[in-house]
Amino acid sequence: MGSAGFWDDQERAASVSAEHARATRRLGVFQALASDVEDLEPLSELAEEDPEMATELEDQIASVQERLDALEEQRLFSGPYDAGDALVTVNAGAGGTDAQDWAEMVLRMEMRWAEKRGFAVELLEASPGEEAGVKSATFRVRGENAYGLYGSEKGVHRLVRLSPFDSANRRQTSFAGVEVSPVVPEGAEVQIDDDDLQIDTYRASGAGGQHVNKTDSAVRITHRPTGIVVQCQNERSQSSNKAEAMAMLRSRLVELEERRRREEIARERGEAQDVNFGSQIRSYVLHPYTMVKDHRTAHEVGDTNRILDGDLDQFVRAYLLEVAR
Repeated sequence: MGSAGFWDDQERAASVSAEHARATRRLGVFQALASDVEDLEPLSELAEEDPEMATELEDQIASVQERLDALEEQRLFSGPYDAGDALVTVNAGAGGTDAQDWAEMVLRMEMRWAEKRGFAVELLEASPGEEAGVKSATFRVRGENAYGLYGSEKGVHRLVRLSPFDSANRRQTSFAGVEVSPVVPEGAEVQIDDDDLQIDTYRASGAGGQHVNKTDSAVRITHRPTGIVVQCQNERSQSSNKAEAMAMLRSRLVELEERRRREEIARERGEAQDVNFGSQIRSYVLHPYTMVKDHRTAHEVGDTNRILDGDLDQFVRAYLLEVAR
């Protein structure tokens, strides 16, 4: 950063500066942790003589363990896009109105989780359901390791509950799919032929302003070769929505290529080929008992309200550790 001409290339300089800031933050956390660990031994000796110091020792050990777990989590992100931002799309699956309502619940859960971790969240598009919920919605998460973390949420989320939309109040099973793509820079090597694009504009609408403001400039882009469809309606101008939609398309194409690469590696190793994409990853049971269970790690929690309110760290960490083995 101190070399001559470093700031001549503004885009590269910004990228390197961001990387430097991330490394500086991690180093600071590590050094503070190392210092606190060194203090544990003398504090332990004092605690043997002074019972009041025992409580302080317990608090210090808990603090060290919490920060160590956070550093261990960061160590798990080694992919080329893991450190960057993420685009998260939630789609209603089988189950009609119940599924659309469930998709909105999943959307809220995933966005609340981002907010709890201190990430910036921006809802880009939401298509409301006919009676309730959403058919689909996409939001962007900005923050360190956002893509690496949200990769653990890819797949199908299954809900079992008594349907609030059934007059007989029967038990209903609903599904919602979560897709996650990395946010890639505009200069990334993604080949997009203009002739492969179908671009449509339409009037945006939301559920009474619950999701996004109404505009006259929403843009939908269909990539014919892959069938990928992206849309954006959160900006006021058509050109801004188109630019955002193109960025979303680039991200989806990168994710598609990454998925193909993982599937090819899995085939060569003779492993199952779903590679944790599109498979049912977690069940949320609200009736006849309450439980959330991750089928990939067997981790389960009985407090469903806490999980649906965005407390996903324990599920994500268990999955990341499982994958890293």
